[in-house]
Amino acid sequence: MTGDRSTGWDPLGVTPDRHGGANVALWAQGASAVHLCLFDEMGREERIPLNERVFNVFHRRLTDLPAGTRYGFRVDGEWNPAIGRRWNPSKLLLDPYAKAIDGAFQLDPAVYGHVGSDDLILNPVDSAPFVPRSVVVDDWFDWGDDASPGTAWGDTVIYETHVRGITKLHPSIPEHERGTYAGLCHPAVLEHLTTLGVTAVELLPVHHFLDEVHLLRDGLTNYWGYNSIGYFAPHAAYSSTGSRGGQVSEFKRMVKAMHAAGLEVILDVVYNHTAEGNQFGPTLSFRGIDNDDYYHLRDGGRFYADYTGCGNTLDVSKPHVLQVVMDSLRYWVEEMHVDGFRFDLASALARSFHDVNMLGNFMTTIQQDPVLRRVKLIAEPWDVGPGGYQVGEFPPLWTEWNDKYRDNIRDFWRGATGIGELGWRLSGSADLYASEGRRPFASINFVTAHDGFTMRDLVSYDRKHNDANLEGNRDGTDNNRSFNYGVEGDTDDTAITLLRQRQMRNLLGTLLLSTGVPMISGGDEFGRTQDGNNNAYCQDNEISWYHWDWESWQSDLKVFASEVLHLRRLHSAFRQRYFFDGKPLHAGGPKDLAWIGPDGREVAEAGWHSADSRTLGMFLAGESHGLDDNGRPIRDESFLVLLHSGTTPMSFTLPGAPYGRAYRLIIDTTTGQAIESDEEVAAGGAVTLPPRSLLTFHALR
Repeated sequence: MTGDRSTGWDPLGVTPDRHGGANVALWAQGASAVHLCLFDEMGREERIPLNERVFNVFHRRLTDLPAGTRYGFRVDGEWNPAIGRRWNPSKLLLDPYAKAIDGAFQLDPAVYGHVGSDDLILNPVDSAPFVPRSVVVDDWFDWGDDASPGTAWGDTVIYETHVRGITKLHPSIPEHERGTYAGLCHPAVLEHLTTLGVTAVELLPVHHFLDEVHLLRDGLTNYWGYNSIGYFAPHAAYSSTGSRGGQVSEFKRMVKAMHAAGLEVILDVVYNHTAEGNQFGPTLSFRGIDNDDYYHLRDGGRFYADYTGCGNTLDVSKPHVLQVVMDSLRYWVEEMHVDGFRFDLASALARSFHDVNMLGNFMTTIQQDPVLRRVKLIAEPWDVGPGGYQVGEFPPLWTEWNDKYRDNIRDFWRGATGIGELGWRLSGSADLYASEGRRPFASINFVTAHDGFTMRDLVSYDRKHNDANLEGNRDGTDNNRSFNYGVEGDTDDTAITLLRQRQMRNLLGTLLLSTGVPMISGGDEFGRTQDGNNNAYCQDNEISWYHWDWESWQSDLKVFASEVLHLRRLHSAFRQRYFFDGKPLHAGGPKDLAWIGPDGREVAEAGWHSADSRTLGMFLAGESHGLDDNGRPIRDESFLVLLHSGTTPMSFTLPGAPYGRAYRLIIDTTTGQAIESDEEVAAGGAVTLPPRSLLTFHALR
């Protein structure tokens, strides 16, 4: 309950008061009339004109509009699609500021024929029976002493997951809570995440979304959720307590429980496009309120500029559209207590007059906002339009998904490339992020994500297997940079199976020991498979859901990941606050970062450019922490990480002074688990790197 703070035209949406009434306000520039439509339990509709208009906001105060009421809008105005005007009072529209949404989008031949709901002809058929409703919400919640963990970027480890996917098959979660926000904060899930050692959970979209027309026709659903229609509303299907406002309080309870467990909550948000699609898609909200303001249009307004591959692109350069996005972001921080956002196709949000502009309205507004500039901001730094690939180009405050890291690590471990680019990627990608005062944490390092192969499938398939998507296996990328090691998919060949498991450990170990912020794709820590589907966006079934009945090697893999994360957490050498400068941390000591070749010496220039180089040592000097009682520097441990992607054994000479007098092995990916050996190998001695292996040593000085 927000109290009686409304001015009539602000805030937008439905704002309940203390007396059972509410203020209703809808911005609809260019419209001629707006009606609020209320629905009773039988679905009967009452239309109430919003007869006040200020600053293009239609508004009215009602004395009886209790929480739980379902409603929508009908907006009248000119119908002229040739110039982008698509007002049609036959369309029931969702409130862009709705805090909850109830009901599903359904197909009806009279409304959604072979070309969808809207081509260039005014459709008089009432859409109300086939579209969801907005819900009036009393958003009071007892947060108690809830507080964000406030994890520093340098200490952050992200776990990307799906509300439904991680919980749907979990045997410890009560059946009615599986697939829900309540299931996500069940103690069994929290224990899995905290014992793994991650610090933040990044959720695939939870803004209310709808299924695309083509999926409904094929009997499929949108599982990932990148089809938003309600930027203030938690997705109702993830609620175990109903869709008449229960989803709001349940989401808040989930966040509160995550925070109590020391976990931050980051939302994957989709402000680049909406569920209304192209000119043949359904009119559900924005298109029917003010089409030519909400969207980038082309050809005089008749068609939609599509920089997202999803049919339309929101025009965030327009003041009101920017207001909606900013109001939404602040709502999720201030009212829902989330800790940050990952922006899907973020380049689309930076477009001004169709060009990507990092000094444009959206970026500038985020920069100066006192709420949003203090939360975690992650860009997917590309879209599908001209000039959309912007890796390394986002301004300070922003971190970025680093696909150059992903591609190089995949290529190195599958043996497709030498060490040439590897040094940049392991050490924070300074070539991309060292400018403008950015730090190593600007690089969100990942090997796999929701989009593409899982890590297990990355080492099990040469080709995508997306037939279940009913698109003739044409969807999904063909650029997987994967390797099946002789057999496509699962095999009974023990040698191949063990090699694949080792490669998963190599990939995980590399990711978790690299400088930057590691992001684990949920389930990779125990070898989840999607049976070769690299685009499971429409697979709300066992292809996508996490299976918790593990084989022993899967349990071992989770232990391995946990132990490597524990090592990372203990030692600042793996969590660099600044980019390396290649200089000693103290007089007579080793460089902060040194690249060592198999001969025990620093890698020569020619070695970086050799296509046959498959072996690299990375020496990380421990950071200094002041002086002890005798005036000697107190330093964190130093480490030597050896990576060998070759298919034959390699002898590696351990470097001498100033790097170390001896070395103790602590990680060996060939054993199936992290280890702590008591045996010391003297500097100058040689160790044998098995084929395709990662070994990590404590450097003793």
